[in-house]
Amino acid sequence: MPDRIAEVTALLAEVLAPRAPLTVIVDGGDPGAAAVFASRLAAAFPSASRAWSIDAVLGLTGPGGGASDSALNVLEPATDRVLVFLRGGPRHRFAEGDGERRAQVVIDNRDPEWPVIRQIDPDLAEPDRWYLSEGRAFFAAKAADWDSKFGDDMPRYAEAVRLAGVQPGHVVLDIGCGTGRALPALAAAAGPTGRVVGLDFTPDMLDAARKAGRDECATLLLGDARRLPVADAAADVLFAAGLVHHLPDPAAGLAELARVTRPGGTLAIFHPTGRAQLAARHGRTLRPGEPMSSERLGPLLDGSGWALQSYEDVPDRFLALATRCS
Repeated sequence: MPDRIAEVTALLAEVLAPRAPLTVIVDGGDPGAAAVFASRLAAAFPSASRAWSIDAVLGLTGPGGGASDSALNVLEPATDRVLVFLRGGPRHRFAEGDGERRAQVVIDNRDPEWPVIRQIDPDLAEPDRWYLSEGRAFFAAKAADWDSKFGDDMPRYAEAVRLAGVQPGHVVLDIGCGTGRALPALAAAAGPTGRVVGLDFTPDMLDAARKAGRDECATLLLGDARRLPVADAAADVLFAAGLVHHLPDPAAGLAELARVTRPGGTLAIFHPTGRAQLAARHGRTLRPGEPMSSERLGPLLDGSGWALQSYEDVPDRFLALATRCS
């Protein structure tokens, strides 16, 4: 098993070293976790970079002064400072404050032995430096028990496929298919004259799909949703479950989905729970202007080659349907 702490701290050291000297402040609400991570990060830098100051924030609280408030709430990014936020605990208890929003680096540290970078400010590093490897690490750790944990979602997937309007003979792409929960319903709707392709960037997820026998009804491809190995205008329907909000650049991602869809084709952006319910599952609250919000998704689609047709965000389903513009 790889040493994820070493991998993450080495990547951050590589990204940040050219900006030395500066102060890196690590906070996650849990002083012990912050101190351990800060120590490992400091050790990852070469001796020539010891002008750095890498600190865990200890005993500092935000404006609310309560245990649920992030220490980073009292700090702002600056040219000589980088804020690193650790999401910690089984549920992120510190989401009510703005610490995570202010941080330039966000790390999922719920399992301290398996930290995963979830965000780096583009001013520090382009997504190509971290997105693929860290995204794979995030989902690889979850692949084995994904279906057992979320197996009761299957009827919601089937209903979403029905509403997406997949017809016999259609070419359908399931982008970010994961373990392939939508593939049987998509294949049944497309029929023997259609074709269904499931694409995911995590090999472990595709392995789980094969173990579940879902490669029998669809072709499985390893690939990045930002650079699809698919010809222009090849698909009639794109099904994207739990994908768009994970993309580092949603507008660019939606434009790539538009590229592979024929004019008049359909994009179904789906999640088997509503946005508020999903946020609560991860211990956070929704903020205005998030990519999947009603006020932002329409303009994002409009600028990426799509026209939003319907938007539904209820407790047991998120489903936005869009049509590829001609």
